[in-house]
Amino acid sequence: MIPKSIEDVTNTWLSEILRGEVWISKRIQIGQGVGIMGDIFRIELSHKESGIPHSLVVKLPSSWEENRSQGVALGMFEAEVKFYRELAQEVTAGLPRIFLAEIESGTSNFVILMEDLSSLTMINQSQGATVDQALMAVEVLAAVHSVWWDKVSNEQLSWIPDMIGPRIQFVDDLLEQILNPFCDKFGDYLAPEGKEMFEAFAGNYLSVNRTLAQRSPWTLAHQDFRVENMLFDENRVVVLDWQGIGRGPGSYDLAYFLGGSMETELRRANERFIVSHYHAKLVEEGITGYSLDQLWSDYQLGHLQGGLATSMVTGGSMDLSNERGRQLIATMSNRHVTAALDHNGMSLLEDCVNRYN
Repeated sequence: MIPKSIEDVTNTWLSEILRGEVWISKRIQIGQGVGIMGDIFRIELSHKESGIPHSLVVKLPSSWEENRSQGVALGMFEAEVKFYRELAQEVTAGLPRIFLAEIESGTSNFVILMEDLSSLTMINQSQGATVDQALMAVEVLAAVHSVWWDKVSNEQLSWIPDMIGPRIQFVDDLLEQILNPFCDKFGDYLAPEGKEMFEAFAGNYLSVNRTLAQRSPWTLAHQDFRVENMLFDENRVVVLDWQGIGRGPGSYDLAYFLGGSMETELRRANERFIVSHYHAKLVEEGITGYSLDQLWSDYQLGHLQGGLATSMVTGGSMDLSNERGRQLIATMSNRHVTAALDHNGMSLLEDCVNRYN
């Protein structure tokens, strides 16, 4: 049975999953305003069993119908469950321990039961990552990308959406529909040239993805690689929320992370160094034939991908029921569009559009 709410996560259900008798002493919702597609709870347990932790985290679908519908339409819930069940074992670091990942296929009914990482620190995205945290994050990113570098065209991974396929076409069509609602909600947070960038971008997302997809190696991309989907301590970073995975160029993740998860001036001062560090880690992992110059060019174009699209989709079509969530989207939108403009976004977008129109 897949629990449909936190009340359905009972002593009996957990005892069966964990193969030992446990009692729930407390359920606490965590991450309000951080997770948009899912509701997350920490469960504290009492038991006399060895090998069972005294607290766990359970992820369930969002309590908001609009967000659940988007998750089903984009295949996000199913993708995260299948990632943990079928692919996570290929990654040696940077992932949480998973006790259960189940879904009723084609629905929003899913559950993920994972280790409690509350001893690690979540960084507030509005404050942004430090340079040291960014370096740790891109090391894990390069390690993940290297596992599937130029290896994602096989039949076994065909269930993962690609960056020029139906999911991107769906988003491309959606962006034109939600442009006005997005601008109504968040236009006041943007400089005039930022709003102009979003207006030009809407309806041309697929052209950008096609351009980058044809010139760069593909890998498994996280596609929501931002600092609030990570937990840090001094020695490691753990990456969460693998529901948006896709097949395509890794520069998507790199641009999305630096564009949205660092304060703008800090990014400007350090992005070449951090991009170089990511490239050095790829080389260390055995990746060849992909120069730093090509990566930098792909990184610049990558600022016209996920950051702008995610800002518009979340800001224009999903329920943001609390001020924390609204402020997060405002911050992300402003940072991402500024990064795109910093990297000649209007000119690059025009080139992409001319290529396919």
